[in-house]
Amino acid sequence: MEFRAEARYMRVSPQKARLVLDLIRGRRAEEARNTLAFTKKRVAATVAKLLQSALDNANYLSSEKGIDVDIDNLYVKSAVANDGPRMKRIRPAPMGRAYRYVRRIAHIELVLAERNRQNGEGTATVVGEERAAKAPARTKAKARGKKAAPAKKKFAGARK
Repeated sequence: MEFRAEARYMRVSPQKARLVLDLIRGRRAEEARNTLAFTKKRVAATVAKLLQSALDNANYLSSEKGIDVDIDNLYVKSAVANDGPRMKRIRPAPMGRAYRYVRRIAHIELVLAERNRQNGEGTATVVGEERAAKAPARTKAKARGKKAAPAKKKFAGARK
């Protein structure tokens, strides 16, 4: 089961919001709250409110709707900051000219999900084992390929 929360038309650029969202993506909900509490970015407070809203949605569904949800077992499945509409503005420039600039707006979306606890760590260990099994096959195929290119000579410029 997934629990979503959205914050639309936030006055922050999506690029700056993604810096904070990258910190919490894939982490447990409680760990993400602690990370956001000590992050010095301005958008971190907004993302913390959004995370709390998603947790409240999960709590509501578990208590009112009777869905079996372990709140302590939730993690941030996806955290996305998309572009919103842009506000075009004009700034005075020298000699009577005008420079245009853009104020960006972000739509931030957070999705929480319950982590599967089947074999200790869950599905993450299976993916790691699968990658380890494929690694030797790639190195053998590369060995049969072309020879490595010779190293480039460094420019010995005039240093005086």
